[in-house]
Amino acid sequence: MSFLKKILSKFRCDLGIDLGTANVLVYAQDEGVIIQEPSVVALDNQKNMVLAVGNDAKRMIGRTPGNVIAVRPLRDGVIADFDITETMLKHFIKKAKAQNRWLKPRIIVGVPSGITGVEKRAVLDATYHAGGKECYLIEEPMAAAIGAQLPVSDPAGSMIVDIGGGTTEVAVISLGGIVVAKSIRVAGDEMDEAIITHCRDNYRLLIGERTAEEIKIKLGSAYDDGEELTLEVRGRDLVSGLPKTFTLTNAEVRDSLKDTIRTILEGIKTTLERTPPELSSDIMDTGITLAGGGALLRGLDKHIETETQIKVNIAPNPLECVAIGTGKALEEIEILKKAKSLISE
Repeated sequence: MSFLKKILSKFRCDLGIDLGTANVLVYAQDEGVIIQEPSVVALDNQKNMVLAVGNDAKRMIGRTPGNVIAVRPLRDGVIADFDITETMLKHFIKKAKAQNRWLKPRIIVGVPSGITGVEKRAVLDATYHAGGKECYLIEEPMAAAIGAQLPVSDPAGSMIVDIGGGTTEVAVISLGGIVVAKSIRVAGDEMDEAIITHCRDNYRLLIGERTAEEIKIKLGSAYDDGEELTLEVRGRDLVSGLPKTFTLTNAEVRDSLKDTIRTILEGIKTTLERTPPELSSDIMDTGITLAGGGALLRGLDKHIETETQIKVNIAPNPLECVAIGTGKALEEIEILKKAKSLISE
C-alpha cells in the first residue's frame, strides 16, 4: 500500500495555501511557493462575469469603468463573499496544477486562530468546491511558526507574531500545539487606512489604497531612527476636485500609524500575560519572532523590543512563512492530525 501511495504521490500536486486578506500564496509540494498574488477579483457587473484574478485584477483597482468593480473577497482574514472566494481559489488551484497532475490535490489552508466554526466551514466548503480531494485548515500562527523554522514540537515555548493584511496573529506554541493565542483584526489594511485618513484630514487630499500601500512601504516606520525621508504623493484635492501633488515625511507617517501599532503591541502584551510562567521563561531566552508583511515595517522589531524588553527576531522570508508552513504541514499531515493541529470538518 505504501508503494502505491508513493506512485500516486508522483501524479498528485498537493498544495498549501495562505488565504490572506491582501495576498494569496500557494505552496506546491517539492516546488515551494509558486504563486504569490493579490486577493483581488475584477468583475463585470453588467455581464455578471469574472474578468481577472490576482495581479491583473489589482492593476484595475481605482481605475475601472462603472460596470467593472475590483473586489477583495476576504476581509479581516475571513470570507466576506463566498462565491467570489471560491472563484478565486479555483483560479489559483488550476494555475498551480498547470504542469498537469490528474489527481485531485490534498489542500491545507492557513486561517486566523480567532475565526468561528461557521467561518471555518465556509473556507473548507470553498476549498472542496474549488477542487480539493482532502481539505484541512491549520491556524495561521502555527503555520507561520513552522515556516519560520521554530521548534514547534519541542517542550519549550516559542512566540510568533504574524502581521498580515487583515489580522495580526499572536501565539505561544509548545509540543506541537497552540498554548495561548490572540487574533487581532488590525493589521496592514488598518495601516493603509490610517495613512489615507492622515492625508484627508491634514492635506484635504484623497489618495487610493494602492498609493497608501506605496507610502507605507517607502516611508512607514514604528521607531524613530533619526533618518528623515520624504515622498511626493499625488492625490485629488477635496476642495477643488483637481489632481494635486504634496510632500509627505516619514515622521508624519510614523505618527499616523501609532494607534494601529499600539493595538498590535497590546495584543502581544496580553498574550504574554496569559502565558504560563515556564513558557514565559523560554520566550525570554528565545525571543519573539515576527512574520507576515507587517514584519517588514521599518523599526517595528526595535519598537516591540523596547516595549516588552524581550528580543525580537524577524523570520526568514516573513511574507512566505504561512505558505511555507502549510506546505511543510503536508509532509507531517498524520502527526499534525494526532496533535489536533489540523481541522478537517
